[in-house]
Amino acid sequence: MKLKPQHIQPVIMATIMSFLMTAVITLINLGLRPDFLTLWARAFVIAWPLAVAAAFIAIPIAVRLTQRILAALAR
Repeated sequence: MKLKPQHIQPVIMATIMSFLMTAVITLINLGLRPDFLTLWARAFVIAWPLAVAAAFIAIPIAVRLTQRILAALAR
């Protein structure tokens, strides 16, 4: 199977988003503790596969909704 942009882009997007979101939420909920990196890494490992799956589901929906919105605004 040859990888295409639509296979790689959701993984990259999900990685960036889960990296930032888990870091921020862990920091907000627990503060900057000595074990922050361990707790954040645990949250990231749990969230990342879920974020990848969500991205593969959400991207096609977002593309269709964006096209509909732009078509409606162009009228």
